[in-house]
Amino acid sequence: MVYSAFMEKPKDTDEIKQELDSLEIQLFRMQNNMKEIAKSSEIISIDQARDEQWVIIYADKKEGVFQIMLHDCTKPYRGKWNSAIQAEYKDEHTIHIADIKGEENKGYGSVLLKHLKETAREKNVQAITGDIVKRDFDHVNRLKYFYNKHDFDVQIDHQKQYGKIVWKDD
Repeated sequence: MVYSAFMEKPKDTDEIKQELDSLEIQLFRMQNNMKEIAKSSEIISIDQARDEQWVIIYADKKEGVFQIMLHDCTKPYRGKWNSAIQAEYKDEHTIHIADIKGEENKGYGSVLLKHLKETAREKNVQAITGDIVKRDFDHVNRLKYFYNKHDFDVQIDHQKQYGKIVWKDD
């Protein structure tokens, strides 16, 4: 057993070996995935999602609209993202989230939102907005929790099945 003040619980040698093997595979894939992604998109960052999974953050930007995407390094890149935020510049002070798509409950949305906020700050954009629409109401409580966790003001009209989110950089 290995004991450390930094570990939640002691790990045996097999657990540590398994973690190191997983990390080695992720780093190898990260290197190959970055080469492939860089052929068609701008690589923004490397980050970690939930459960210490390494991910590559990259973007496709066009005039006024952009998409920030995430690829999980546990899998080879085959031209498809695991999660993405589609957004547009409403004006020089506001980015509007059109949609967040992808795998749920892996921490990908949180990583993408963090990078969207960084993009806003880099471009001196003071606010990020978005709408919660009728198709979102089967998971509206999860959305409210998610956006509140990321310092968004969330207003929801359950009767009209509509909501608004706003984040302002302080």
